[in-house]
Amino acid sequence: MDFKLSEEQQMLQDTVSRLVRDSYDFESRERFAASEEGFSVAFWQQLGELGLTAVPFVSEYGGFGGGGVETLLTMTELGRGLCLEPYLHSVIFAGGLLAQLGNDEQRAELLPQVASGQLQLAVAVDEPTSHYQLHDVRTRAEAVSGGWKLNGRKSVVVAGHSAGMIVVSARTAGSDRDESGVSLFLLDPNAPGVSRRVYPTMDGRKACELYLENVVVSAAVLLGETDQALTALRYQQGRAIAAQCAEAVGSMEAVCDLTLDYLKTRKQFGQVIGKFQVLQHRMVDMRIELDQATSMAILAACAADAPDSDDRSRTLAAAKVLIVRAGRFIADQGIQLHGGIGLTWEYVLSHHAKHLLMLSHQFGNDDHHLKTYSRLMQVD
Repeated sequence: MDFKLSEEQQMLQDTVSRLVRDSYDFESRERFAASEEGFSVAFWQQLGELGLTAVPFVSEYGGFGGGGVETLLTMTELGRGLCLEPYLHSVIFAGGLLAQLGNDEQRAELLPQVASGQLQLAVAVDEPTSHYQLHDVRTRAEAVSGGWKLNGRKSVVVAGHSAGMIVVSARTAGSDRDESGVSLFLLDPNAPGVSRRVYPTMDGRKACELYLENVVVSAAVLLGETDQALTALRYQQGRAIAAQCAEAVGSMEAVCDLTLDYLKTRKQFGQVIGKFQVLQHRMVDMRIELDQATSMAILAACAADAPDSDDRSRTLAAAKVLIVRAGRFIADQGIQLHGGIGLTWEYVLSHHAKHLLMLSHQFGNDDHHLKTYSRLMQVD
């Protein structure tokens, strides 16, 4: 198969790569992480000004009509730079939900703002007991005069502390684990009854617990049809998984490059340790895992925007399983080959390792997706 990039795709990759390289050295990242926002507002604005936040949206709403491959190129470079900005959660996941489920008025008003980077979104679908199950929703939305009243709690809302609007799943019918009865709402985080507890995640980003206590919203904030949001949630999470796989590949590439450079410069017994054959073999093993993960990320990117089907779901589940396990192997081997320095907070490798571990648990870990893949297998 021909995986050569078009001229436009190559220009996109070069633009993101140059922007990350010029703006995101490790010291700057540490400073961004310690800020109130937890990321660089200036860098986020640059993403918007260069049109990078507009890549996956159609031209009608200020986008460029990019697909899975364009998302792959963008996310790989952001992953390589360990960028803290909520591109995945705002542009890909929340933006995809808004584009798929929003009515004409919602799309016309909000999508241009998301595409330009003026509006940051977050997605609140996880709950303390849900364990990756999108249909396990205990947050309740009760119909009231002119709108809805929301009560419940959402967990690990990445960048929810800085979002201008949060997409919240709530149950409008049925019991806690029913497949039907799940709806989505566009929530103003500053509305009465909404509170957030902000904390850092293990990879340096910020997330929050979202508490909803008798939050009254208008009927206009309902996203899509009542009780019918689960299919769109699963589809858009699939797009987010494909983007996340690309981000992980970028981080794994950085770990391999750091490790190879270290083997070429670290001396022991009077010679660089890269001359020891056993270490060469381990470096080769890391590159083999990276190449396989890269191939699976490309496959996931090609399937991300395909119509919903069992085949698409299997492909995305397989990609997540393989890339999570490759990331774990590469991070572990990178630390082992570095020795003690690989674990220090002052060295970038440890942050890549933490980021890969964080990605392995978002949107389902490898065990969860292996079960999904097994369930979707067709036996002849």
